[in-house]
Amino acid sequence: MSEPQPDSAEARTSVEPGTEETPSRVGEEYTVEIGAVAHGGHCVARTPGGQVLFVRHTLPGERVRVRVTEGDAASSYLRADAVEVLEASKDRIPAPCPYAGPGLCGGCDWQHAKPGAQRRLKAQVLTEQLWRLAGLTAEDVHWDGTVEPAPGDKVPSGEVPAWRTRVHYAVDAEGRAGLRRHRSHEVEPIDRCLIASEGVRELGVEQRSWPQIAAVDAIAATGSHDRQVILTPRPGGRLPLVELDRPVSVLRVGERDQAVHRVHGRPYVRERADGRTWRVGNGGFWQGHAQAAELLVDTVMRGLTPRKGEMALDLYCGVGLFAGALADRVGDQGAVLGVESDKRAAEDARHNLGDSARVRIEHGKVESVLPRTGITEADLVVLDPPRAGAGRRTVRQLAGLGARRVAYVACDPAALARDLGYFREEGYVARFVRAFDLFPMTHHMECVAILEPGEKGR
Repeated sequence: MSEPQPDSAEARTSVEPGTEETPSRVGEEYTVEIGAVAHGGHCVARTPGGQVLFVRHTLPGERVRVRVTEGDAASSYLRADAVEVLEASKDRIPAPCPYAGPGLCGGCDWQHAKPGAQRRLKAQVLTEQLWRLAGLTAEDVHWDGTVEPAPGDKVPSGEVPAWRTRVHYAVDAEGRAGLRRHRSHEVEPIDRCLIASEGVRELGVEQRSWPQIAAVDAIAATGSHDRQVILTPRPGGRLPLVELDRPVSVLRVGERDQAVHRVHGRPYVRERADGRTWRVGNGGFWQGHAQAAELLVDTVMRGLTPRKGEMALDLYCGVGLFAGALADRVGDQGAVLGVESDKRAAEDARHNLGDSARVRIEHGKVESVLPRTGITEADLVVLDPPRAGAGRRTVRQLAGLGARRVAYVACDPAALARDLGYFREEGYVARFVRAFDLFPMTHHMECVAILEPGEKGR
């Protein structure tokens, strides 16, 4: 990489003699050559002084003019936006969304990249995280090196898949709905989100005013016609009369307890996956992509190959998606334990699986619940932890159960890589890994790793 040069003398920030303030680099501009992609939706470059630049709105191999958005002279790295493309990558396209770009909406990272290029970038990130955090190669984990598109997400050039069934809208001081700018509390008002599903769009949230409201969560179930909005009033704010373009249930977040309360309509939506209907209450977790739940259940069950009569665990079980799939496959002679820390989700799981006598749902943190259950062995384990991952303690607990197979569902490649390293220390190796592009236009992806006992510490 050639040495980047500042665009002008004005880019340099000085400090008055006698002051101890570290000079800010915000606003400085440089012409740089862009290096590899990094985890987080940006690429890497360097300032003339050698500081690392994490640059958004660019692609590897490009020559661009960047403007620093965060950091000072003492920072180990700076953040920046590409404000002018001087030499473009062959993978660059005009961003379909008018709100994608420097200083605008922070929801998407790769609107300016061809869909195939987005998946290649994500594959490079997963490859790098596996090696850097766990010393593992794609061959070590039996991953073919690709990030697979979800069914139906292949759209003509210049179009964007409308995949997102749950959208969190922030509301500005004038009552306009929009999305947050990157790493900011500022709101970018919008009249349409291209990645929002048709069910979300038809509510018309962006087209109406939301006085005294701080946020609107819009949910469009994929397994039913259920539509829901969850309103978060500003402190002391009154709830408006909600009249949207489609029938919708309304919930609100309480100012004092921050709990979700029903205003009118059902306090839940009904989703559909793996031949069941799932109640998801109070805006609880469900995969955002319309195809994700079905795709992930199929991948996990194919990898685990459950057998009649087996004992299985579903950890971080949410409303019971994987627990239900396991229960159907291990049969009346088998048993399934689900563990979930969110009280409402655990209640929904009990409701959803009330017809399965061999399923038990426990409410609490996995690391606390498992020891008190008295379970010392299991045949199968599914864990779908939050973005932070499972961690060494939980991995060690699970390895002690001697399961013949473990399915790890991960929404963060760094957490996945770290935890695969922990599993390897405990004697579990990857039978295979698959990666799915369930968050098109963003830097996120979903991965499934199927693990089985191998040589400990290998």
